Formats: sequence, structure tokens, C-alpha cells
Amino acid sequence: MILPANDYAPFYPNPRNSHFMAQDFSFDIVSRLDLQEVDNAVNQAKKELLTRFDFKGSKSSIELIREKELVKIRLIADDEMKLRNLQDILKTRAAGRKISIKALDFRTPEKAFDDCLRQDVHLQQGIAHEKAKEIARNIKDQKLKVQTSIQGDQLRVSSKSKDDLQAVIRFVQTLPLDIPVQFVNFR
Repeated sequence: MILPANDYAPFYPNPRNSHFMAQDFSFDIVSRLDLQEVDNAVNQAKKELLTRFDFKGSKSSIELIREKELVKIRLIADDEMKLRNLQDILKTRAAGRKISIKALDFRTPEKAFDDCLRQDVHLQQGIAHEKAKEIARNIKDQKLKVQTSIQGDQLRVSSKSKDDLQAVIRFVQTLPLDIPVQFVNFR
């Protein structure tokens, strides 16, 4: 039995009909870190710390601390000069592993045991609500035909035009943000 062409329509939608195609294109603006790469950068920094002559016989150390939702790096050094050197080692190794330096939030050093200095480095992940509102406001000021919506710790940008979305990406890359941003989930 041969069915008429209209009976095939529910099984094989016609791609020329616009109601079967996506109306809007979108992408998400996120701020994420690959924790495995952070771990690799810390391990490389530890190896360099062991081989450097200026750290021989010191109590200096670098360690990655994973608490429930907080991941941080703890630097311990004998004095301020060694602490600055540890910061430089960490920044160099992080940059070598493609981790943005903006993601490293260096806290103020504090006294630790035996006249040592301890400094915690918090890893910034996710876009804070206030920062997301600021980014969305800056995008809307560009007068492009896009819609922005804040979804938790990310920002979704959607539009009917791919060109407008590409203009938004170029614009956000030029913003002076203090967090690293990535563009994901292109649809």
C-alpha cells in the first residue's frame, strides 16, 4: 500500500518549513577552570620549587587544597621575597597550562608557624550575579538585537542573527573584566 505524500509528513518533516527549524541561535558566557590543569600546574610548580637553588633548605611549599566547593592553592614561604618568587613560579606554570592569571585570586599573606608567611590563592569559577548583570548591561548598551539572560553562574545570549552573536563575542572579549570568560554551547 502506497501512502499519499501528506501521510509521510509526520514521519519525515520537510526541512523547508520554518516551524521545524530553530528560530534563535544562542551561546553561553561562562567562567570555568579545568581543575586537572590546575593540579598539573601546581605539581609542576612543586617540581620547580625542589630544584631551585634559592629555595634549598627553606620551608617553602605549594599545595592544592580541595574542600567541598572551594578549591584553593596554599603558598608557604620563609619571607616576602620567597613568597613573591613562589607567586611568580605559580603564575608561570599556570600560564603554561593555559590557565588565565585572572582566575588566581591572591589573598593577603598572613603569619604562619616559625616566622613563615602563608598565602591562600582562591580559584575563581563562575560569574557572580553582579558581574553577570554588568556584562548584560554592557551588551545591551551596544544596541544589538540580542537577548541576555542570567542562568545561575552563566550568561546566555540569544539572537536570530549569527552576526549579532559574533559581534557580542568580539565585544565581550574587549571588556576589562577581572575574571576569565569562555564562550560555550553554541546553538
